[in-house]
Amino acid sequence: MVNTRPPKIDELLKIDPYLHDFQDEISRRYGVFLDYQHRIDECGGMEAFTTSYKEFGLNVQPDNSVKGLEWAPAAEKLALIGDFNNWDQNANVYKKEEHGKWSLTVPASSDGSCAIPHNSVIKIAVSRNGQTHFKLSPWATYVTCPNPKETVIYHQNFWNPSEKYQLKEKRPARPASLRIYEAHVGISSYEGKINTYRAFADDVLPRIKNQGYNAIQLMAVMEHVYYASFGYQVSNFFAVSSRCGTPEDLKYLVDKAHSMGIFMLLDVVHSHASKNVEDGLNQWDGSNGGYFHDNARGFHNLWDSRLFDYTQIETLRFLLSNVRWWVEEYGFDGFRFDGVTSMIYHSHGMNDSFSGGYPMYFGLNADTDSLVYLMLANDFLHKKYPFMVTIAEEVSGMPGICRPVEEGGQGFDYRLAMALPDMWIKILKHTSDEDWKINDIVFNLENRRYAEKHVAYAESHDQALVGDKTIAFWLMDKEMYDFMSTDSPLTPIIERGLSLHKLIRLITLGLGGEAWLNFIGNEFGHPEWLDFPRVGNGESFHYARRQFNLVDAEYLRYKFLNNWDREMMQLEERTGFLHKGYAYTSWKHDGDKVVVFERGGLVFVINLHPNKSFADYSIGVNNSGSYHIALNSDDAKFGGHSRVNNDTKFHTFDDGYAGRRHRLQVYIPCRSAIVLEKDEE
Repeated sequence: MVNTRPPKIDELLKIDPYLHDFQDEISRRYGVFLDYQHRIDECGGMEAFTTSYKEFGLNVQPDNSVKGLEWAPAAEKLALIGDFNNWDQNANVYKKEEHGKWSLTVPASSDGSCAIPHNSVIKIAVSRNGQTHFKLSPWATYVTCPNPKETVIYHQNFWNPSEKYQLKEKRPARPASLRIYEAHVGISSYEGKINTYRAFADDVLPRIKNQGYNAIQLMAVMEHVYYASFGYQVSNFFAVSSRCGTPEDLKYLVDKAHSMGIFMLLDVVHSHASKNVEDGLNQWDGSNGGYFHDNARGFHNLWDSRLFDYTQIETLRFLLSNVRWWVEEYGFDGFRFDGVTSMIYHSHGMNDSFSGGYPMYFGLNADTDSLVYLMLANDFLHKKYPFMVTIAEEVSGMPGICRPVEEGGQGFDYRLAMALPDMWIKILKHTSDEDWKINDIVFNLENRRYAEKHVAYAESHDQALVGDKTIAFWLMDKEMYDFMSTDSPLTPIIERGLSLHKLIRLITLGLGGEAWLNFIGNEFGHPEWLDFPRVGNGESFHYARRQFNLVDAEYLRYKFLNNWDREMMQLEERTGFLHKGYAYTSWKHDGDKVVVFERGGLVFVINLHPNKSFADYSIGVNNSGSYHIALNSDDAKFGGHSRVNNDTKFHTFDDGYAGRRHRLQVYIPCRSAIVLEKDEE
């Protein structure tokens, strides 16, 4: 195949001159991308290709007959079985077609009704080498576990309700600044249970809206048999997680979010799949191949899961149709792609230090097949849906991940700033407050690829899992059990914890990226950790819930952190500083532990010192005039000591300071922060 130069590669080279030496490899990848687009065109074009869910699986026709189509190249016989035909393997046998496909028609009943009752159990009997296994269609839209106490095997349910929920709310506009609330429906109740889509919509959505978030990243929606996998061991890619409700319930949730102006992102897992054979995609046609590599490349040893063969045209059909399905059927507005680093390297990033520089990104370890799949997915999604937002979970720093495909990039809008939560946990675990290296903290917060947008966060679900704990619990630990009441003494540990929780989130929000992410409950300093019901904990739900009752209790100090988070989000909503360019850091002093930076017309002054307060502290600003306090972490409503008067006016001096044209003097107490905003003239 001839190398093909991306039409806008000069833009990429202008942004990152180091890529000049790797133009040939970038062009080669782009050529492979064009080759796959050509193959898709030969299959009827991208429009038909990405709506293959209208043909594959089981689809009810206008006359109530049911047409079935499957790709099972290694199978010798397929038969549709279920309650509707008394599980007779000879009653509804698929016809073998070309290219490994199998077709079927189930005529309507004599009274004109569908012969397969709604919600009845069905399976596909797949025969190979004299053995028959009852399998679930890869395109199944609803699967359930009929009796979890007796079996963990899921069954396919024929979903064909007489009345389907129709999405009616208009999609919100794509936010200029994304303030993302990462949420898991199952754990979203304070009760020890699996919560539902409808309860989340009615009870949790109003909280998120009130808190100032404009986007939700919904986890664990794609069906996963193992609840404790957090949704990352997907077994059924077109099915909603039935433990939280039905397909219609999920539509209700998305529709209600849209009515509140909330942008909906789905956590999509196309990096790997569950190894389940009975109810998953693994060995669907009786072989180890099919949608997966039929060799060592098809297995992820660390995750104990299967890996897709992105060179298979039917794998591309399945996955590209899958992303379109979630947009068209459920109204999602974008995706967070899980496990991108694992996808784009043959080593899956395992034991990689990612210190090899540019030769590492464009060497033999880079997985062209996966990179090209991501290019195909992003190119299609952004051309088809102008509102689309895609986010890559990518930690290696691969250049171009968040640049357009026509430049030679992979086409994502954002990547997660995954190094930031790791930095904070490492500091809290291993460094005393007096030894915090302010220059290192600022460097890590600002260290990201130029012109590639990042989602900043101090902690996500990863940091809360059993074996680790939330930032609040790292800071305050067991004292949260006894001293979070406003009637109890404000102990030094609680005082420190409340202060640093606020400051860590503020400096990360201000310096760490072009979007923000918060994991459900962390906005109010959720205690402890996450642990799903399992044999090892007696199937307990105690740690698989979000204790909103804590923040609702007026006598508890959780409300202070919640208030702070809400006003941070509201300040960003009003000023839009996340999308108004990079911050300019004029001051980072290791001795004083003070950081000063300007962004979006705001001046952030953060004092991380454990015991030193500074009066008349000089800071540099670029714009002259008078300033007022827009946010003050020491305010009593945030659990502070009210050492700073919120009505204070700050006037610039013309002598300049810290490389800026003007100077201000501020009072900044220890472990506190103020955000200044210029008065309107």
